Amino acid sequence: MTLDSLQLLFFKNYDDAALRLSPGLNCFIGDNGSGKTNLLDAIHYLSLTKSAITTSDALCIKQGADFFVVKGVFSSDLPSSPETIQVSLRQGQKKTLTHNKQPYERMADHIGRYPAVLISPYDTDLIRQGSEERRKYFDSLMSQLDHEFLEILIAYNALLRQRNAVLKQGERPSHGFDREYLLALDEQLAPLGQQLTLMREAFLAEYVPIFQRHYQQLADGREVVTLTYKSQLLGADFAQLLRYNERRDFALQRSTTGSHRDDFVFLMEDMPVKSHASQGQQKSFAIALKLAQFEMLAAKQQHKPLLLLDDIFDRLDDKRIARLLELVADETFGQVFLTDTNLERTDQALARVSIPIIRFRVQAGTVAPV
Repeated sequence: MTLDSLQLLFFKNYDDAALRLSPGLNCFIGDNGSGKTNLLDAIHYLSLTKSAITTSDALCIKQGADFFVVKGVFSSDLPSSPETIQVSLRQGQKKTLTHNKQPYERMADHIGRYPAVLISPYDTDLIRQGSEERRKYFDSLMSQLDHEFLEILIAYNALLRQRNAVLKQGERPSHGFDREYLLALDEQLAPLGQQLTLMREAFLAEYVPIFQRHYQQLADGREVVTLTYKSQLLGADFAQLLRYNERRDFALQRSTTGSHRDDFVFLMEDMPVKSHASQGQQKSFAIALKLAQFEMLAAKQQHKPLLLLDDIFDRLDDKRIARLLELVADETFGQVFLTDTNLERTDQALARVSIPIIRFRVQAGTVAPV
């Protein structure tokens, strides 16, 4: 699967841009702030229907405009190829997603069809920030691998929002509290939470050995790293936990137990990576997470995901860059998109790469082949 062309209209700092892309390596060269990362984010939209950078779609509309459009044409070996995907948003309206001009009934139906993996300087935020970031990361990966998991997650989150709304009303009848409704929500929520726990646990059993192998290759096998899954529901009855914590939930006006509280714990030599690993070790850990993600998606989809490499030359040391470029040279990856500030440095780094390369110059919201 390759992305053959990309078109932007009023997306972030672009008025209008149209690119014909290489099936091999695409290099976006430009100063910081010129819009290189925005091109990668547009590709992320085509894959996952959302930005990798901001949680608000509205912030992706160019200042002064009232809508944006991102369109891409994908090709593969399938008879249905090529396929056109378009994401658009108008101020004050819902985001729309179309496949060959036909709207999806639900955006969730698109997830996993055009996988992409982003390796970014900010990946270490997965280590440094809280459990929500790690849950989002692994839930996004699992949703691309397993549509059943995505459906259960959507249903769980919808019920959780309803439950929290009830908790905010308070326990008193004068506030409109309906205990029967709360119990009905809990009856539906409990089995979904138990399923999510089992599926996350099973996923990690497959993912961890792949991740460890990639880390050992990046770090020359000097440290032992692992991931563990932390959940209130492991070995527990979720329905009983909901009843036991009901008064506490009312006091705090939110659900304090459940799958939405899970965490993925990153360890090095049985100690937390966040506090006991160097910056270099944390970078290797984060890259290994993404390489394992790439490998699992490639195996599941039977075609290689798009690989997005953002500012790796500025933010990673020579050893880690060399390892990534070895994989590019060996054609471990499929289509690759790379950003850098220095064309000469990029050319030197890619001297051993034999796959087709197109270089684009990015300047203040304009992009053209070099």
